[in-house]
Amino acid sequence: MKTAIYPGSFDPVTNGHLDIIRRASTMFDKLIVVVLINPLKSYSFSIPERVGLLSKVTSDIKNIEIDSYDGLLTDYFKQHNVDVIVRGLRATSDFEHEFQMAHTNKDLNPDAETVFIPASANTTFISSSMVKQVAMFGGDLSKYVPTVIHEEISTRLKAEFERQLNRK
Repeated sequence: MKTAIYPGSFDPVTNGHLDIIRRASTMFDKLIVVVLINPLKSYSFSIPERVGLLSKVTSDIKNIEIDSYDGLLTDYFKQHNVDVIVRGLRATSDFEHEFQMAHTNKDLNPDAETVFIPASANTTFISSSMVKQVAMFGGDLSKYVPTVIHEEISTRLKAEFERQLNRK
């Protein structure tokens, strides 16, 4: 049984993430989508919220497990007997960072292989950062996030932006 892990911050989960999740789920017997903590980032959604959003958008995919972890990906990889790390690539700029991460993971754990899945043409420009900016200014997110969480994300991010404006 081949198990893959798709790690990310998913703050928030986008149609680009969901595209990679759906495609990866057809390639492996089990796909674990893991919300990781990057201490260099600030988040709009808590870990339980991100896990909840991912659970909602993947509820129809049978071989998916949603989890969170606050350590090194290679430690999770070893603890859960994972076979491969899945990473999505949107553009050449993603490749440089992801290539470096793949080598770092391989250096930390020689068994940690990484498979890159290129984003579908209609999702190459979608990022969580872009979604946050559009939402904070009241823009339409319907093309960028899954329908089942569209309203929740829009409302939350717009309210966060208004709170920030009121603090100034």
